[in-house]
Amino acid sequence: MPTIRQSELDDLPVVNGFRQRGVEMTRIETFTDAAFAFSLTLLVISFDRLPATFDEFLIALRSVPAFAGGFATLAMFWYAHHVWSRRYGLDDGPTALLSMLFVFVMLIYIYPLRMVMSALFHWISGGWMPFMLDAIPLSQLADIFIIYGIGFAAMSGIIALHYRYARAKSEALALNEAERFATSAGFYAWLILTAVGLLSVAWASLMPPLIARWAGFAYMLLGIIMPLYGIGTARAWRRLQRKS
Repeated sequence: MPTIRQSELDDLPVVNGFRQRGVEMTRIETFTDAAFAFSLTLLVISFDRLPATFDEFLIALRSVPAFAGGFATLAMFWYAHHVWSRRYGLDDGPTALLSMLFVFVMLIYIYPLRMVMSALFHWISGGWMPFMLDAIPLSQLADIFIIYGIGFAAMSGIIALHYRYARAKSEALALNEAERFATSAGFYAWLILTAVGLLSVAWASLMPPLIARWAGFAYMLLGIIMPLYGIGTARAWRRLQRKS
């Protein structure tokens, strides 16, 4: 892509100190948004049939918290792609390839996501909220966390690759020092999420069944690591903005 001219940079809208090079939606982003919308229907619609009785309807309503958890997870990935698209506005071959890979993994990830959220809220509620599977042995529960962790790590890793590619195009995008820092910070943030997903996979793969079934608790680390990382990067970002 040609280097953005200074006159074009001056006209760009600014959000949180970052000049938004993707003012208009590209076809790549439109396709990705449509894929996310389709994934949400797979998340909420029953696998076999709609409730046929009022009792089945009430049971289905108990699945709403699990749907909300899955919705929030998908929304996190969608918003990350949205922010990236607005910031950089890239619309080339590598961007299309990464976005297509992102959609492909997401359409597979939706099933283990639904399964894990169902298991989580079934456990939290003491069995009151329904679990989408019948009783399963501990070894298979570990397998579920392995599949889920691979999907989570893959989705996070692809977002990290988006930021890595934007960093490689920093000259053409005419990123200033603060914007380059924010790009690198985004890359490392999603690399952390990727690492935690892989940690959960390793936990479920290597530990005995009684311990492996708790592999999902690895994601609780994000509640500690990410706020600390966010505080540190926010301070550095503000310092660089004052210099720019």
